Amino acid sequence: MTPIETLASCLLEGDPDKAWACIENYPETSRPDLYHHLLTPAMRHIGHLWETNKITVADEHLATATCDFILSKLAFSIGKERSGGKAMFLCLDGEQHYLGLKMVDSLFREQGWETRYFGPSLPLEYALQTAESWKPDIIGLSVSIVYHLPRLQQYVEAFSQLQKKPAILLGGRLTGMYDLRPHCTEDTVILGDLPETERWLQNFMTGGQQSGTTESIPSPPVFEC
Repeated sequence: MTPIETLASCLLEGDPDKAWACIENYPETSRPDLYHHLLTPAMRHIGHLWETNKITVADEHLATATCDFILSKLAFSIGKERSGGKAMFLCLDGEQHYLGLKMVDSLFREQGWETRYFGPSLPLEYALQTAESWKPDIIGLSVSIVYHLPRLQQYVEAFSQLQKKPAILLGGRLTGMYDLRPHCTEDTVILGDLPETERWLQNFMTGGQQSGTTESIPSPPVFEC
């Protein structure tokens, strides 16, 4: 089996020790490489197994929980030094795919950002309360379900009216399938994958333009799992 299939098998077993051994044996050692080249493809493989009825919903949930544990363990060693700004990350109300968003949160924290990660399904009113009081520089959103697109527009428009005017990032499975710009403000940054997110962050931190695109996305969407 490939390293991706081996990790997927360990996640489906719900065995965090075996899954962690796969992480330790993988030649790529940086977190972004592990996220992009190993963990995300493994979870996509598991998603394909579920879609083709080769595993059950219970199997998929067990794999997700085990992957969540691995991500938390990877993030535990991130240093506490703060040299960046503040960013908050959340899934729209009703959205349950949060692992990709958790990877992005880890990426920001590794770059010295102070973050607040809210995981799946955060209602807009509570997200706004936090944003108004905490005043983040960046708000990252994840959307994976088509019928949540009208809700996406509500979130983006509400955040764009905040006094501090945070940069709004958007990722998720739908970014690689549809043109989401009609559901966003013109300043919303639509990101395709983790490397693109990492490049955007570096550009943002050095004062570059805050731009993103849904075109020519070669890799799995960010915030997807």
